[in-house]
Amino acid sequence: MNFLLIGVNHTTAPLEVREQLAIPESHLPEAMRRLAEYPGVEEAMILSTCNRVELLANCEPGTDLRGFLRDYFQVDPARYANCLYEYREHEAIRHLFRVAASLDSMVVGEPQILGQVKEAYAMARAVGALRTHLDALVSRSFAVAKKVRSETEVGSSAVSVASVAVELAKKIFGSLEGRVVYLVGAGKMCELAARHLMAHGAGTIFVANRTYERAQQLARKFSGQAMLFEQLYETADRADIVLTSTGAPFAIFRREHAELFMARRKNRPMFFIDIAVPRDVDPEVNRVDGIFVYDIDDLQAAVSSHVADRRKEAEHAEAIVEAEVERFEARLKTLDVVPTIVSLHDHLETIRQAEIDRVRGRLGPLTPEQELALEALTRGIINKIMHTPISALKTAAREPEATTVVELIRKLFNLQEKARHYASAARGASADDPGERS
Repeated sequence: MNFLLIGVNHTTAPLEVREQLAIPESHLPEAMRRLAEYPGVEEAMILSTCNRVELLANCEPGTDLRGFLRDYFQVDPARYANCLYEYREHEAIRHLFRVAASLDSMVVGEPQILGQVKEAYAMARAVGALRTHLDALVSRSFAVAKKVRSETEVGSSAVSVASVAVELAKKIFGSLEGRVVYLVGAGKMCELAARHLMAHGAGTIFVANRTYERAQQLARKFSGQAMLFEQLYETADRADIVLTSTGAPFAIFRREHAELFMARRKNRPMFFIDIAVPRDVDPEVNRVDGIFVYDIDDLQAAVSSHVADRRKEAEHAEAIVEAEVERFEARLKTLDVVPTIVSLHDHLETIRQAEIDRVRGRLGPLTPEQELALEALTRGIINKIMHTPISALKTAAREPEATTVVELIRKLFNLQEKARHYASAARGASADDPGERS
């Protein structure tokens, strides 16, 4: 196996680059299917959120996923090469564990990222992009995230992008008491934001979504009012705060809309919180007097106040992640010797059965008790013979000389063909190990 991860996130790429590489949720299944079919790729998953786009693959050595980026996005990777990071093997495992545990998030400890990783995992499995080792790796990341949550306080007083956005709104208006809020989009981020806004005194909540039924469902939760998306520009000026998070591939609020809103509001301030990638609000909107726009990258300043309080807990969490990376790698190395162990067992079992058949005629009729005794005697001999080579294999699996020991035992017992026969079976079974599920 050869784990490879390539991507961009909020620390390496500006919003303009992340917009170019963002994959709408509706397009993700097909994108994962295409990545899994890319030359050299055996398994794959894509994680696309407002803060990151990452391709994770189990692939042949030498595979370069930049070619997939070029083909899929029709953009030369050289244009954003300085924003890309690439991790292999140990570093790829470590990065995934840190992401799932929310140690690589804009807001350390925020809970949404684990749900997003789980959604990406479920989608990848549904389209057949995950099967064996990568499946085991991603599912193991869920257990690591759970361990970090239970053994540290990194998620205490958890903040999120939505809660940070609410804090920004409070700084601009002084108080949210009675403020009218307009949610554009009815996804999880908007729902979370609505809960924070209501908790801080917000008044009327309007909800607009391309699917009107979803807008109605979210509005009912907060005794708000659902609006037809087609009436967005006719009704948005009613709001003091517009929080927008849609999957639109282009800005839905432009300067001409902002100028119209200000005219209707008679220059009363209006605050846009744009947590969509690509952005829902054109940067030119921020040039209109009386309108304030914050996008996902602007939230980074508000996040900094949370970092110092969580530094010690984050250090503890990082130690947990490092230990889990080593544990997972040790398990993978052990899997490499399984085909040889299975082959050795079958080889000796074949010899045992052949020897019993060879001497059975000379022993004469045996009672059931004698048959059981013969079975126990011969199996005991086989188990004792196997004990030393199996112990050597399991010990060597954790050391650099593993390949040498495996090859030696294969030659000693003439297992070359048998080991290759069982290798594919062991790979296929590894993803179904219940001990690796969260």
